[in-house]
Amino acid sequence: MPTAEAKPESTTSTLTREKLIAALNEDLAREYQAIIAYVNYSQVLKGAAYMNIADELAVHAKEELDHALKISNHIDYLGGMPGVTPKPVKTSEKAEEMLQFDLDNEKETIRQYRRRVKQADELNEFSISESLRGILVEEQDHLIALATALGIDAPNPGIAD
Repeated sequence: MPTAEAKPESTTSTLTREKLIAALNEDLAREYQAIIAYVNYSQVLKGAAYMNIADELAVHAKEELDHALKISNHIDYLGGMPGVTPKPVKTSEKAEEMLQFDLDNEKETIRQYRRRVKQADELNEFSISESLRGILVEEQDHLIALATALGIDAPNPGIAD
């Protein structure tokens, strides 16, 4: 009778609810950053070329607030305390630089949310991952609007490691 080969022990994930809470709090800090940036940029962008995107940024600010509320709810549901500190906000006197800052921030936000969806799924927190997918749709729309305003193709943000 052939002997069965020893199977490697199944590896358990090192991801925990606590680590997901910490990661979601990082996402929350990015949402706070986006709210502040969009409020500021929507008011200080000047010139006819930027009127449409300035109005769009005001809409983005409201959407980012909705995202922050959803992320805070997820953190609370998981047993954590939502953070209160935004990531630093870059400012500039130059409209194109402000839009580029926003584009870079949206790329990072999308990268992180793509990762967070996988993490939520890994912990069987499927309703959280579905909520994050909805946020991703809006973040991608923000990325497209910013790239369009800059006259470039929307970049592929990839996924965070």
